[in-house]
Amino acid sequence: MPTAPQTTDELYEALQANQRRPYGRTRTVTAEELVDAAERFEETLPLVRALLELQEAYTYGSEPRKSPVVFARLLTLFDEQPDAFDENLRHLVFWRFKWVAAALRALPEIPLTSLRQWLTEMRERYEKAGLGLQPYYGQAYRLAAHVGEDEALAFELWAGRTRTRLSDCEACEIGERALYHLAAGDDERALGTWEPVLAGKESCQEEPARSIAHALLPLLRAGHTDRARELHLAGYRGCRRNPSMPGEVGRHLEFCALTGNEARGLELLAENRNLFDEVDSPLELLDFLTGVEVLLRRVEQLGHGELPAAGFPGRTWTVGGLRAEVHGRADDLAARFDARNGTTAHTERRSTRLDRTPLLEALELTLRTRHLDEVAPAAPVVAPAARTAPDLPEPLPELIARARALDERGHPDARACWTELRTRVTARGYTHPDEPAVGPLARLRADLLADEASRLGERDDFTGAAALYEEAAGLYDDAGTLAHAALARAHALLATAEIPPRTSAPAGSGTTPQGPADGADDTPAEVAALTAAHAAMVRLHAESSGLAPYQEARLLRLRATALGLRLQASGSDGHVAEVLDEIGLLHDFATRHDVPGQIAGALILRASTFAISGDLPAAVAETDALLDRLNAHGPAWHLPRALGLRARLRLGAQDAEGAHADLGEALRLAADWPADAVDTARLHGDLAEACLRLGRPDEALRHLTRSAELNLRRGDRFDAYCAYSNAATLSLDLGRVEDCIALLDSLLAEPDVAAGEPNDRLVAQLRLTRARALRAGEDLKAATAEFLALAAESAGWDDDPGSHAVIAAETAVLLAEADEFDRAREAADQALAAHARDPRHEALSNCLRELARLQARQQGADGLAGALAFLADAGRVADGARTAGYEAHGRSLDSALAYEYGRVHAYADAYEEALAALEKALALLGEPGPDSDRAGEWAECVRFAAAMEGIYLERPAPALARLDAAVSRLTALGHTDETEPLTSLADRLRNEE
Repeated sequence: MPTAPQTTDELYEALQANQRRPYGRTRTVTAEELVDAAERFEETLPLVRALLELQEAYTYGSEPRKSPVVFARLLTLFDEQPDAFDENLRHLVFWRFKWVAAALRALPEIPLTSLRQWLTEMRERYEKAGLGLQPYYGQAYRLAAHVGEDEALAFELWAGRTRTRLSDCEACEIGERALYHLAAGDDERALGTWEPVLAGKESCQEEPARSIAHALLPLLRAGHTDRARELHLAGYRGCRRNPSMPGEVGRHLEFCALTGNEARGLELLAENRNLFDEVDSPLELLDFLTGVEVLLRRVEQLGHGELPAAGFPGRTWTVGGLRAEVHGRADDLAARFDARNGTTAHTERRSTRLDRTPLLEALELTLRTRHLDEVAPAAPVVAPAARTAPDLPEPLPELIARARALDERGHPDARACWTELRTRVTARGYTHPDEPAVGPLARLRADLLADEASRLGERDDFTGAAALYEEAAGLYDDAGTLAHAALARAHALLATAEIPPRTSAPAGSGTTPQGPADGADDTPAEVAALTAAHAAMVRLHAESSGLAPYQEARLLRLRATALGLRLQASGSDGHVAEVLDEIGLLHDFATRHDVPGQIAGALILRASTFAISGDLPAAVAETDALLDRLNAHGPAWHLPRALGLRARLRLGAQDAEGAHADLGEALRLAADWPADAVDTARLHGDLAEACLRLGRPDEALRHLTRSAELNLRRGDRFDAYCAYSNAATLSLDLGRVEDCIALLDSLLAEPDVAAGEPNDRLVAQLRLTRARALRAGEDLKAATAEFLALAAESAGWDDDPGSHAVIAAETAVLLAEADEFDRAREAADQALAAHARDPRHEALSNCLRELARLQARQQGADGLAGALAFLADAGRVADGARTAGYEAHGRSLDSALAYEYGRVHAYADAYEEALAALEKALALLGEPGPDSDRAGEWAECVRFAAAMEGIYLERPAPALARLDAAVSRLTALGHTDETEPLTSLADRLRNEE
């Protein structure tokens, strides 16, 4: 706290600000400082309020040892100065007797007699104050359940009594009754009791998150797997990282362990590493550690005890090491509670949880299914081959010969041979065969470098690829294989040309290429680099002798590829002919020398060139010819790629059905080849696009996540995160809010994403989608905090003010929904300033109209001026859109604005002005036609205008005439659904006449 409050008003403002903070160390420390400040005032009331805030911070910050001490001070003040406590403060004092009872139960060092003495004092105080005893019996039951004695009697004494104002809320009492039935082994009755809470009909600060955590396993045992999955996602979000709910976090970890989601469990454990340090409640810690041990024991049983795990601070942990530590600490805590209570209840309950076996072999919990093999912090997991790996000959000379022969043909199995050779060559004690057919070690090392460079190029690491190709060329020179050296240098030339001309990344980010900060166009530099590379390749080709046909064909393909990439970068029609000429040279040469792989390559390049130049019919014809040749003559490993190309062409021609068929066949054929031979990640991504166009969003979602998984496995993290981002957006569009949030939480927890390494804008997009999902899930506090953070960050995006405009606009709406209209106005002004630099007409218009509606609805006539100011801004945005020739994708900006003027005036009781605005909206919309997609909007304007006229202005006759005419018009046009609201209003007006 920068400075201590100097007045009581400042103290109360500071207390309110602290209450808006999440529970934890920051809030607790501030509350302690505010108590110190309150003690300097002569009045008692400021100290009372500060002590109440401090006790709440201790209670929900999991510091039960301190809560009773604070309450003792409060109780002393209450006894000595009862007049300082109004009815509300008096209620809080009696309510918090329950908090102290819970705190004492959580401390094994507090004798059982002291717990019972506290309950006796609570009863005596309640009786003296004339208060009902149901809350006392509730605490007596909880103590009995904790100790493990006389639970049934204590339950009946509590549950059979009438609730009072001091009883726990309905949701909490439902949860407690359900836990009683669960402990008795009656899952069905427990779930039935829980239903109002699980369904969201009863809730409070801790519910339904607390009940969900306990209901997960009973739901599984009852066969309700889908509901258990949904509640896990929603419930975990309600308790994660919360120091007052560590036990609930532990039960979510246990749920993961018992449903085949051990990898997700470790991920959630890492997300909650703060609980190892922040939980000061022994009872809550015991519950948490037991859940942690269930997870760790399961991971260890599966043979992954060496995996890293998040645990107690001060050292690094493996699963096995942490399990042993957790086991010892949790056993000790259970023994201490049992010793205090004189029973064995806690040890037995802990043993029951630890002895549970998995309830399901595998339950897909999130859109990002992970396995323990993927948790290790090593290099990216290599995707397993889609078929049995080729048999590799044992003798080294045969293996080298086979690798080179396969490589000459471009056969996918060459990769497996090079991988095996790399392992043997780098092994200690390697001896190179002294055989002429094998050649010197320098050549073999060059072969391996060239293979490694090819893999880097496929991952867009062109800098690394160029360096390795140059190194390989030098080794080929040393080995006397000059033709191989020439080909390696040609590869290096192309890789160098593909290095992005400029990179721009924020400090501390990774090296992912991005556009320059000033938004300058890099295209001329890229085109120049590719032109120069092509010219250098032509010179290299002319100067090289002794090239084998496959080498010369490969060099010709590199030349054609350079020109193809130049065309792709420039988009210039003037570059098309040069590409086609170069492809013609490649095709003629490959045909003349019977190099099948390069014949196919030429046809693929030609089809791609036609597609880039916009000649889709020619591209399709070329691809059809390619597929005919591949089916007749091979090589078969090119079929998946060719089918993928034709599918993308069909998508461009709006033939989603044909594209879907091609992509399905491509994936089927890809299974015949090693995983790295075909870009199956792209096939799945394209298939997702086809599914979306065919109206199959759920199938599209599966393909998007599969595409992301495949990209991750081969190390393409940027492409993986892009695919996951699209999947998150789609799941949000489908209303699968919790799926969306769970996926994004998982991604944002990745170390490289948290550091902003893949791309700062991509990370911002993930956070923006999550913020929108939080809003859709009605977690407005968290959504607003994220939007505010993103708005502040995006304000510095000088190269992309349009995105800042959209983010600031959405932030403004969220602030308005929280009735913070001054801050909403500030955010809207930021959005408008950014919009002036990079227009986002529709997004800004929608935002400003919504802001006006919210302010008028919340403030009525008092908010009219502010609402009209928002609408005036929306009018200027609409004028700018009209001047720019922009057409909205949704409603017309002008008619929507006129309608909003009507609604805003109606909220302010200015009915004549509202009617005039609605008349304008109707004039802008015009009469609907038989195929009009505006019929619904027109009907709504008619209904609203008639309501203003007939109900609020008390002119039913013209209102009815308006409605009857509209109903007749819509009925004649076949828009019968749109007539129902109009006939309903007309019936109401006639009944009131």
